Amino acid sequence: MESLLSQVDSPADIRAFDVPMLARLAKELREFIISTVANTGGHLAPSLGVIELTIVLHYIFDTPRDKIIWDVGHQTYAHKILTGRRDLFPTIRQYKGLSGFPNRAESEYDAFGVGHASTSISTAFGIACARDLKNEDYKVLSIIGDGALTGGLAYEGLNNAGASNRDIVVILNDNSMSISPNVGAISKYLTSIIANPLYNRIKNDVWDMTGKLDNMGPLIRRIIRRIEESLKAFITPGILFERLGFRYLGPVDGHNIAGLIHLFREVKKFKGPVLVHLLTKKGKGYAPAEKNASIFHGLGRFDRMTGALCTKESTPTYTQVFGQSIIELAKADEKIIAITAAMQLGTGLSRFAELFPQRFFDVGIAEGHAVSFAAGLASQGLKPVCAIYSSFLQRAYDMIIHDVALQRLPVVFAIDRAGLVGDDGPTHHGAFDIAFLRAIPNMTIMAPKDEQELRHMLYTALQFRDGPVAIRYPRGLGQGVGLASQYEKLPMGVAEVVQQGRDIAIIALGPLLHQARAAAAVLREKYGLVVTLVNARFAKSIDTEMLTRVAKKHTLVLTIEDGVLQGGFGSEVAAFYTDRRYRHIELHCLGIADSFVEHGKPSILYELCGLSRDGILQKVYSSDFFQNLPIQMTDIYKHSRAS
Repeated sequence: MESLLSQVDSPADIRAFDVPMLARLAKELREFIISTVANTGGHLAPSLGVIELTIVLHYIFDTPRDKIIWDVGHQTYAHKILTGRRDLFPTIRQYKGLSGFPNRAESEYDAFGVGHASTSISTAFGIACARDLKNEDYKVLSIIGDGALTGGLAYEGLNNAGASNRDIVVILNDNSMSISPNVGAISKYLTSIIANPLYNRIKNDVWDMTGKLDNMGPLIRRIIRRIEESLKAFITPGILFERLGFRYLGPVDGHNIAGLIHLFREVKKFKGPVLVHLLTKKGKGYAPAEKNASIFHGLGRFDRMTGALCTKESTPTYTQVFGQSIIELAKADEKIIAITAAMQLGTGLSRFAELFPQRFFDVGIAEGHAVSFAAGLASQGLKPVCAIYSSFLQRAYDMIIHDVALQRLPVVFAIDRAGLVGDDGPTHHGAFDIAFLRAIPNMTIMAPKDEQELRHMLYTALQFRDGPVAIRYPRGLGQGVGLASQYEKLPMGVAEVVQQGRDIAIIALGPLLHQARAAAAVLREKYGLVVTLVNARFAKSIDTEMLTRVAKKHTLVLTIEDGVLQGGFGSEVAAFYTDRRYRHIELHCLGIADSFVEHGKPSILYELCGLSRDGILQKVYSSDFFQNLPIQMTDIYKHSRAS
């Protein structure tokens, strides 16, 4: 039997299917996604949970004319496959392949690009307003998960959209599995009533009739509204959304295709703000993902039959080292508190949460609240550690300035996923933290060269009581160095000279020191150039004494960092040398250029950005210093370039 999926090149192709065919299509989609992600890695469980919803939305609504706005966006694999990208799907999250998130440049069906949580209602409302201002006529739908609904921005959007009375549909994808017992037959029955066109017509007729009664009309309206709200408050969770101005429908089974078709056919006729509450199961249809949804949220390659992860490395990740280190330090210091924003597993704090439940706080997808909350703890003498991904910390910028740095509070920011994170692409690269934190007074920024130094930096930061400290470290495996049992307090603002040379100085921030070391080895072997290697350690509270010593002994200086060049570590070094008029210094700053970096394996992206060993060498070879060396030192290089 020919697969239905092979016949689908656009949503128009599925609109001729009947319900059994759509159910079969859902099964084929599920199998295709599981098999592909097993080979490529990706966000599996979120996408499996919305397959039926995705099919029904494209079946009922006239996409791409009608706009579907996804929140977070990691659940859009079925959406991509159904909208003409089936054959490209095996390239998902690969370099030059499909993005793992909605991307406006990739397809007209991706109405809005997204990779962070809680934004969909606000952006959908903006699109709805643009539609009305342009006198156009189409539907706008926002799909937001219960996790993303913990973000304050979601409620700002709900408040504004609900009060506007504009035509917008918000779909709450609830997969928390913590539904109260009153969600059952009565709730389903009520939903079938309030979605029924006869019910809504009678309700509207009664409303119109009572509006014409001079004396009793307002009273009757108040009584009707109170009765309806009391019933809904008793048997559904929808009263909050009703109060915000939305017509609430739900909860309903998000995997029942026939039921969803009936519901959304009626929703399509509604005017004004509507919120549809769906109950779904994360990882639906694949037992390992259903059982361990957090593991299968986003993962690498795995065995399709067993669900076992394919890669088991002996070298710990930076995240694992951080998680173990904070546990060790917390055992000796009861003032240490760990905070995360819905990333307990991702930031390595799961074991900490088990051992110290009273000292662990997961605040949900609410980074701004996490930072202000940490400030309150620090103001009372505790030692909060905020573990947040670099790309998500930028959402809390005002709180870092106003609530922490301005008051010089000793909050420690453990910034995971700093630098180029790889397959998740530009929405998740931690490219900006150095630049946006360096501008803040009272802030200290550290970056360890390896996992051992990360332990020392965490220990040092927790001893420092004169302001906030940020420690940025990359995603992925450490350098494989041995981990000493003892912690060392590092001198604040002091760099480490790893190797003393005489010809060139390379000042590296973080693990890029190892790329610099590899480049230095080539320069010595091929050209006899002895490189001074400096582990900067600090991106703010920079070691000016080290910079002065370097300037006295070298003419060619390179800085290297895995962050944006504008406002980054290199710009601070450049400002230092300019201010002190070290005119003999030829300075080259290596970092991420003024552009968003695409997705791909980190090794590819570091090569692309010139942050690899070869990128460093190319920068040295193109320098005036190298070009002016005696010909016998550089003829090998120049000959190879000419050929």
